[in-house]
Amino acid sequence: MTLKPQTRDKLRTVSTPTVATALFKRGFRNQAIQGVHPLSHVGPSMVGPAYTLRYMPAREDLNRLEVFRDRGHPQRKAIEDCPPGAVLVMDSRKDARAASAGSILVTRLMKRGVAGVVTDGGFRDSADIARLGFPAYHQRPSAPTNLTLHQAIDINVPIGCGDAPVFPGDIILGDNDGVIVIPASLADEIAEEAVEMTAYEDYVAEQVTSGQGIYGLYPPTNEQSLKDFAAWRKLNGR
Repeated sequence: MTLKPQTRDKLRTVSTPTVATALFKRGFRNQAIQGVHPLSHVGPSMVGPAYTLRYMPAREDLNRLEVFRDRGHPQRKAIEDCPPGAVLVMDSRKDARAASAGSILVTRLMKRGVAGVVTDGGFRDSADIARLGFPAYHQRPSAPTNLTLHQAIDINVPIGCGDAPVFPGDIILGDNDGVIVIPASLADEIAEEAVEMTAYEDYVAEQVTSGQGIYGLYPPTNEQSLKDFAAWRKLNGR
């Protein structure tokens, strides 16, 4: 499925916690990528379809430094083939003892128009990546080359990243709270619902800040809360 521009725009305005709740309503409990955080503050949310890279444990005779001379090497090929607007998601087996990539490869992704990069392992040159202002998520910094422990083996196949299932084309949303995976078939309706939820949550936050209690307001079990929200929404163009 293709990510509609209007769906991308809507998802850029909502948070991963709000989307997590919308997914939970539909029975999805395991869509948050665990153990990852942004290398630098994320402004507008990272949004894009998943393009995946899978690492397996390295076998020494097949993972020497000269493998990078091969243009078909899966890691290098993923960097050059990840479509503009997509998010490169790497299955590094939650192992940050060796890097998944470094600043040169992440810079290349940025220059190619990729929307962001996620690994459940670690990046080397992490301070340099942080200075790029490019959405990048990892577990922790890691100096050793990926070849030390990780063998890139598959591109754009179903993977696990931080214990979350990621299928190629699933929609990845990342913000300062983390990264969540939206099944591609649900992207449009999740985006629409999350925008509606965000409007109400903004209203609630305003009311609570002014001193109102949460009973009947959050969740809106009091009919008056919904009437007041409708009036607030009209007044604020939401």
